[in-house]
Amino acid sequence: MTISLVAFVILLVMVFARVPIAFAMVVVGGVGFALLRGWGPAGAMVGNAVFETGLNYSLSVVPLFIFMGNVLAGSGIARGLFSAADRVFGRMRGGLAMATVLSCGGFSAVCGSSLATAATMAKVTMPSMRRFGYSDSLATGAIAAGGTLGILIPPSVVLIIFGLLTEADIGKLFLAGIIPGILGIIGYLLAVMVAVRLKPELAPRVRDVHPMTRRDAVSVTAVLALFVFIMGGIYGGFFTPIEAAGMGAAAALLIALATGGLSRGALWTAFLDSATASAMIFAIIIGAEIFSNFVTFAGLPDSLSDLVENLGLSPWVVLMVIVAIYMVLGCFLESLSMILLTVPVFYPLVSNLDFGLASLESPDAVLIWFAIIVVVVTEISLITPPIGMNVFVLRSVLPDVSLGTIFRGVYIFWMADIVRLALIIALPVLSLYLVT
Repeated sequence: MTISLVAFVILLVMVFARVPIAFAMVVVGGVGFALLRGWGPAGAMVGNAVFETGLNYSLSVVPLFIFMGNVLAGSGIARGLFSAADRVFGRMRGGLAMATVLSCGGFSAVCGSSLATAATMAKVTMPSMRRFGYSDSLATGAIAAGGTLGILIPPSVVLIIFGLLTEADIGKLFLAGIIPGILGIIGYLLAVMVAVRLKPELAPRVRDVHPMTRRDAVSVTAVLALFVFIMGGIYGGFFTPIEAAGMGAAAALLIALATGGLSRGALWTAFLDSATASAMIFAIIIGAEIFSNFVTFAGLPDSLSDLVENLGLSPWVVLMVIVAIYMVLGCFLESLSMILLTVPVFYPLVSNLDFGLASLESPDAVLIWFAIIVVVVTEISLITPPIGMNVFVLRSVLPDVSLGTIFRGVYIFWMADIVRLALIIALPVLSLYLVT
C-alpha cells in the first residue's frame, strides 16, 4: 500500500506540473512496475497494454458515439431542441435558463459528452439569454450544469468506459442512468426557480417565446426517434451496444443530411473532432491500464480490502470515504481521467461489501449502483472549482465572461447535485428500478 500511495502522490505532482495525465500514468505505472518486477517484464506489460487497447473491439463504441454527437452538434439540431424547450418554460421568470437545462438534457441524450453539450449549447442559448436581459452568471451556470448531464443520460461515453473497465453490462448501465438523469434535470429546473426567486434581477419577468419552426419540430422528433432507436434496439435484442454505436452514428448522419443542417465543412469538423477526442481518450485508457496493472500488482486493492476488514468499518462509511475522495480529486482532475484512475482500485473493494441489495435479485446490483454514484460525483466535479472542466469549456467559448462569474452561477446547481447524490446513495432503487 505504501508503494502505491507514493506512486499516487508522484502522479498528482506530475499532473500539477502540467504533464498530460495519460503520459504521467504511463511513466509512473511503467517505472513502478519495473522497480517491482524488472525492466523486461515492465516493457512487456506496457507493450501489451498498448496492443490490447488499440485492438479492443469493444472500444469501437467510443469514437462512434463521439462522432454521433459531433454530427448532431454541427447539424443545428441543438437549436431546435432549445426552441422547443423555450415553448414549455418561456413565459416563466428564468424560463430561458430552464429551457437551456431541458435542451441540454435532450441533446446529451444523443451526444454522450458533457464538454460537447456545454460547448454546443453555449453557442445556441447564450445570445438569446443576453438579448432578453439574463445575467451572465445564471446563463453560464445553467449551461455549465446542464452540460454535465451528457455523461449520465444514455448513451454515455463515461458509462461505456466504466462498463469496459468492470465488465459490467453496458445496456444495464444505460438503463440505470435514465432516472438519475431525469432527477438531474428536475433538480436543475428547481435550482433556477430558487435562484430567480431569491434574486429576481437575475432574469426578466416575462418575454416573448421563440417561435417554433417546422425544422425545430423535426429536430425534436429526430432526437426522440434516435434515442428510442438506440435504446429500443439494445433492449429489444436487435443489436448489441457496440452495434448500437454504429447504427446510431449512421442514423445521426442520415438525420443531419436529411434536415439539411450539415454542411461539408461541418461534416469535416465532426470527423476531425471525433478523431482528436478518440485519440485523447485512447491515450488516457492506455495510461490507466498501465497504472492499474502496477497498483494491482503492488497489492493496493487487496490491502484496502484488508484494511477495511481489520478496522471493522461499515460499508456505508467506506462508501462515504470513497465519495469524499472523488469530490477532492474532482477539483483537480478531469472526469474521464478520474474514473480510469480510481475505478480499478475502488471497484474490487466495493464489490466485496454488503449494502443489503440482495433483495433486488440482481447479482450486479452493487456494481451498477456504484457506477451511477461515481458518474454523478464526476458530474459534480465538472462544475467544481478550481478545475471544473465545463466551466473552462465555457470560458473558451465565451472569452468575455470571467471564470468567477461562471463559478458564481453554478453554485446553486452544485447544491442541487449534492441533494441528488444524497438521494441516489440513500435510495439505491432510483438507479436500479429499471434494471431489476
